[in-house]
Amino acid sequence: MTQRDQQRAMALNRVAAGEWTQTEAAMSLGLSERQVRRLLGAYRERGPAALVHGNRDRTPAHALSEATHEQVLALARGRYAGLNDVHLTEKLTEVEGLRVSREAVRRILRGAAIASPRKRRPPKHRSRRERWAQEGMLLQADGSRHRWLGATGPYLTLVGGIDDATGTVPWALFREQEDAHGYFLWLEQVIRRRGIPQALYLDRHSVHERHAHDPVVLADDLSSGDWSTQFGRALAEVGIRRITARSPQAKGRVERLWGTLQDRLIGELRLAGAGTLAEANRVLWDWLPAFNARFAVTAATPGSAYRPPPPDLALETVLCFKYLRVVGADNVVQLGEHRLQLLPSRERASYARLQVELHERLDGSLAVYHRGRCLATQPAPPRAPQLRARKAPRPQPAATPAAVAAPPPRPPADHPWRRIPAVAARTKSQSS
Repeated sequence: MTQRDQQRAMALNRVAAGEWTQTEAAMSLGLSERQVRRLLGAYRERGPAALVHGNRDRTPAHALSEATHEQVLALARGRYAGLNDVHLTEKLTEVEGLRVSREAVRRILRGAAIASPRKRRPPKHRSRRERWAQEGMLLQADGSRHRWLGATGPYLTLVGGIDDATGTVPWALFREQEDAHGYFLWLEQVIRRRGIPQALYLDRHSVHERHAHDPVVLADDLSSGDWSTQFGRALAEVGIRRITARSPQAKGRVERLWGTLQDRLIGELRLAGAGTLAEANRVLWDWLPAFNARFAVTAATPGSAYRPPPPDLALETVLCFKYLRVVGADNVVQLGEHRLQLLPSRERASYARLQVELHERLDGSLAVYHRGRCLATQPAPPRAPQLRARKAPRPQPAATPAAVAAPPPRPPADHPWRRIPAVAARTKSQSS
């Protein structure tokens, strides 16, 4: 008898002796009173054997026979030696006609100490990471592309981050797509409002690091080298450590943030009647303080680890796109369709053939730097091809009604296309 059977026997003996009522026995065993009455009647009739389940020690109807066991083992050791469990099961069904499940084959082989030839990678143990101790030590940054303005609205990307220690959102903004410009704008507001964080936890987006399949980095791109990307270069210049996550689970805090915002922020945008990107940003910025007050947690260490920006740090010279350019003989620097004329200064009358840094700032303006000093520039005069392109297109003569109504031209009677069918018909009549 099992332990459960023994407990039932002791309870039924107390009922038979008058120590317990059937209700008390039912409460003790976790059974209904009807079940206790049934067990009590069978126990009085057949004794302790009535408490043992009737299927105990009986062979199941669908159990494999010993002959099948031996046949599977013989085939696994002989003809199909080296096959994995699934492959062996398929061969037993397709070739040998043995209808055996994969789990049954696995039990038979493991019972005979026959291991699978395929070594599977053991599952990785994941545990929740402890929060960083102080606010500003680590920010998890990411972008979430979603229909934030409703099911019929356009897709927008929410670029933002969450403080790992407190769970607050220092800043966020909506963009049409996840790009470096959006991350620059986000980081600029974080630094101006809170300070410089010690580290950023980022994914492997192309904004954050280059991949093997990315185009070859041009020699005039200052994002090449140790910084990997323009955003990575900016982090290195401002002194922020970049940590790259290898899986979404690694930065689970910001991933869970997007789930919360997609649940709450969409409703706030709908209630506020936001229908454009600008309106969505205004609602977001007004709502963030209430969100932080609702979901913030207390950091393990009080205070802030944000570093105040140095007095001589000009964010517009760091949070921008930087390129190397060689000045032309006419002291003109070019970036795409933009051309800047370098003006003479007290230090140099000409910068021809020198290498300079061309900064494309977040407001769209361009600046040229040489040895850390901003040079005076002005828009360069347009070249001749640009002037020709600005000319208005030559007016075309208006079509006359006769020309519009004229039928399409028809080939003459002696055209080769007309002679070929006639020749073919004549040849056919002669042959007949």
